[in-house]
Amino acid sequence: MADAILDALGPVLTRWTMGGSATAVAPAAWRDVLGAEAGEAELRLLALSGHVLGGLTIPEPIGEVRPLADIPVLARPPLPDPLRPRARRLLRQLRDASARRPLLDFLDSRGWTLHPGDWMPRPSENVPGVYAPWQDWATASGPPSSAPDLLNDENWEDFGPAARHAAFVALRRRDPAQAHALLAGKIAGETPDHRVRLLETLGTGLSDADRPLLEQLSGDRAPRVKALAAALLARLGHGAGGDDDAAELAAFFAVQTKGLLRRTRVIVPQVLKTPAQKHRRAALLEAVPFDIFAQALGLSSPELIQAWPWGSDAPADAGLAAMVARSGADSSVEDVQDALTTNASVDPHAVAQLLPRLAASQRREAATRLLRRGASFATGLLITGGDGTIEDAMRMPAGQALLAAAKAGDVGDATTELLALGLLASRDAARQALDQLAAAGVIAADPRLDMLRLNAALDNRRPIE
Repeated sequence: MADAILDALGPVLTRWTMGGSATAVAPAAWRDVLGAEAGEAELRLLALSGHVLGGLTIPEPIGEVRPLADIPVLARPPLPDPLRPRARRLLRQLRDASARRPLLDFLDSRGWTLHPGDWMPRPSENVPGVYAPWQDWATASGPPSSAPDLLNDENWEDFGPAARHAAFVALRRRDPAQAHALLAGKIAGETPDHRVRLLETLGTGLSDADRPLLEQLSGDRAPRVKALAAALLARLGHGAGGDDDAAELAAFFAVQTKGLLRRTRVIVPQVLKTPAQKHRRAALLEAVPFDIFAQALGLSSPELIQAWPWGSDAPADAGLAAMVARSGADSSVEDVQDALTTNASVDPHAVAQLLPRLAASQRREAATRLLRRGASFATGLLITGGDGTIEDAMRMPAGQALLAAAKAGDVGDATTELLALGLLASRDAARQALDQLAAAGVIAADPRLDMLRLNAALDNRRPIE
């Protein structure tokens, strides 16, 4: 019966495809129901056809069909149900993965996760490690692990890629030597993308014990793996070659002395006259290891950082910061961080180049310094992410600027700042901000306050790291 009806609908669909009326070729059994009025009959035929096709036509799936296991339970609970609508509104606002990451970090720092009914991560999305079981579940690449800190040689293959990476990060922090030994035996069997992600974790606790593995990987067939291994070797003071490039880069700068009684050395950037010179200097800053650059200038690494003209050339500042982050020692990273966050004329975005090398406490300190110097909350968010621990946020210049705008009835362009404030502030600071903004005239139901309200309502389930 169903096949007969579908066959009878063939001419109807053909007529509609050609743009004509189909009542004349409708199935005979339907004609009394369709009626005599042409327009009404066409609508009835459309309704009947839709019901039949929707009920009897089942699209065939492409490829193999296999059932998924139940969604894994994460190590931390989902948001309480009363707060989920607010989180969903924020997710609609933060559609881009990079914009969404601070919200995920904020929830993770408080000991919460998003509900799977509200959001699920894409397999390749950069998310906190707590979501790794969901990523592996979505790709069915391996059974999710409920104990991501117990990775060892025997159960390596029992973890999906995302859960394995999260477990390896935890192992590297806890026992660098054991993590090194495990990676040495397993990295060859991973794909290039996974080799890069695993190799990046060696930056935590990097030591000369990692040198043999890094030298082995410097001959890897994947260019990204080779480059990363070379950068990590450079951080250990074993940078390869680059003397000619370093000399060329040094020629873009002059080391001079100033002062009569207390002679100090300063680095003066040469004036770049053509776009080709700008591009070449930028390329050399990306290629030359930091220690070798210092040697080419005739300075030690600390002397280079002290003599650098911070704030006089923003592209050079960012280039040197990126160079230090890529190939400098931990002490050099700390020195550059201090220089960038204490010099009022430095572009705060240069600090962002150091972020891969900064611990959470260092990022928090850098963001706090910048905020006290007058940086916006959006800039602070760029540095520290969804930290959710900044105290006295409304006493900082950015907070005072928000209050002034609210009192003047001019907060129309403050959406980004209010969102960043909600992601940065501690729970107490968020509550204070809501009270002060309400007193300044901002309506409590304003949707731009969603992040602040979520912050103020959310308990902290774990101590600050």
